[in-house]
Amino acid sequence: MTTLLLAACAWGGIACAQDAAEARRAAAAEPPGRLLLVLPFENRSGDASLDWMAEAFPNVLNRRLNEADFLTIGRGDRGYAFDHLGLPANFEPTRATAIRIAQMVDADYVIFGHYTAAASPGTTQTAKQLTAEAEILDVSALRISAPIEEHGDADHLLEMINRLAWQVTRQLDPKYAVEEQTFLAADKDLHSDAFEDYIQGVVADNPKDGIDQLKEAVKLDPNFAPAWLALGRAYFSNQDFDQAATTLGHLPKDDPSALEADFYRGLAYFYTGNYREAENAFAFVSTRLPLPEVVNNQGVAMSRRGEDGGALFEQAITADPRDPDYHFNLAVALAHRKDKDGALKELDEVLELRPEDAEAQQFAAQLKSGDADKPNPDPGHAIADTQGPLERIKRGYSEAGFRQAAFEMEQVQQMRLQSMTPARRAVELVKNGDEFFQRGLVLEAEREYREALEADTSSALAHAGLAAVRERDGDADAARAEAHASIGLAPNVPAYLVLARLDLQANQLGAAASDVGDALKLDPANANARGMKLALERRGQTTP
Repeated sequence: MTTLLLAACAWGGIACAQDAAEARRAAAAEPPGRLLLVLPFENRSGDASLDWMAEAFPNVLNRRLNEADFLTIGRGDRGYAFDHLGLPANFEPTRATAIRIAQMVDADYVIFGHYTAAASPGTTQTAKQLTAEAEILDVSALRISAPIEEHGDADHLLEMINRLAWQVTRQLDPKYAVEEQTFLAADKDLHSDAFEDYIQGVVADNPKDGIDQLKEAVKLDPNFAPAWLALGRAYFSNQDFDQAATTLGHLPKDDPSALEADFYRGLAYFYTGNYREAENAFAFVSTRLPLPEVVNNQGVAMSRRGEDGGALFEQAITADPRDPDYHFNLAVALAHRKDKDGALKELDEVLELRPEDAEAQQFAAQLKSGDADKPNPDPGHAIADTQGPLERIKRGYSEAGFRQAAFEMEQVQQMRLQSMTPARRAVELVKNGDEFFQRGLVLEAEREYREALEADTSSALAHAGLAAVRERDGDADAARAEAHASIGLAPNVPAYLVLARLDLQANQLGAAASDVGDALKLDPANANARGMKLALERRGQTTP
């Protein structure tokens, strides 16, 4: 579990070395059972028009389980396992095959299931009542759970799958404290037709059909980031790199998929010769998850602009010394610096790792012949060299690598939190929850707020955070209760503002004005409170 984190931290200095040491200890202490494989559900409805739903179940379950702090295996890696076993993409595995797939990808659990459909009572035959069943296979124990069942109509498919996801999560982690309503609210703003178009686009056999469906999805719901990512990837696969770069740029930088989007955005810019933008895109990813393929590509883009990318190639080698391409790229950079001995040393590494590398053989022969012996007027820096080979770009990235590295870093953060005093841990957890909430990651936010209350039951701001979560879920009564609990512990601006918004929504202008007034007494400069004060004044309500 720690390998990728250690690689990512290899050049990060003392603090990162401490992280790596903590990660080793975490690997020994961390309980197993967080890596999950969700397979497409089997369509037992007899209605081929519902085939697309098979992929809808793993899509939603993966998103919810990731938000619940599990590590799920994405569609790409699942497809790789299918290919490796010689299985078609639409194969419906038996339990025995599911075990083989799980063992190949080292999954702790496999979730699989099926769905049926029937006409809703008292309606036309076009109205479908769905029943879905999920089972959880514990791979190490070879034990299958009792079926988990949910019902719902086809027009509310997302709600039904989210209910199923909540049940699965609670069975996997009985201590998971997030409310079911938070799961249900996670996709409440997602246009159901946009979701169907998105899934149809993802599973389409014909690339053009897939692009058309995904374009319709983002048209119906421009805020649905997974559809933008899928559309950008589809353009990229179709070698429409200009469109790919533009489309992938629609993802907000704080979206969970932004790193994947910018990796492919960087490649798209690279293939169109826009090396400056390619470098910027790779740099955005590498500063957050400095995996070797990303750092390498940042160095390649920099080199194509005539700059020296050698330091980045050295970082990539430190993270993954077994990749010959990183050694080759460093050899090119060293040759540009006129460091022939250093370049030959790196080429020896390339040929030891990949003896049949003809380009490396030719490059080494060129250096040994003396063709690259012209003196460098500025030792230690690159000079233009149009005779040497070009640096090698990495055209793919490890989806599992990105997500596993992020998961490992989160585990290290959890260890740090456990070393704090309860009161300090609660403060940090609330801060994390606020950041998640501002990014729209409500499940993660609620988890952090509840953990804060477990650490310190007197945390007023944790209750205020839960009040905001309940407000977003649409549960006004629960939101008010949490806000009042928060203020009872310690008056604070976030809780007063939740009450103010709820009162304003209920058209209780006097109460809203009182809440805003209380918030401004605590923080006269608070922008949100001042904004609400102006909104109330426009409606003729003065604030005390």
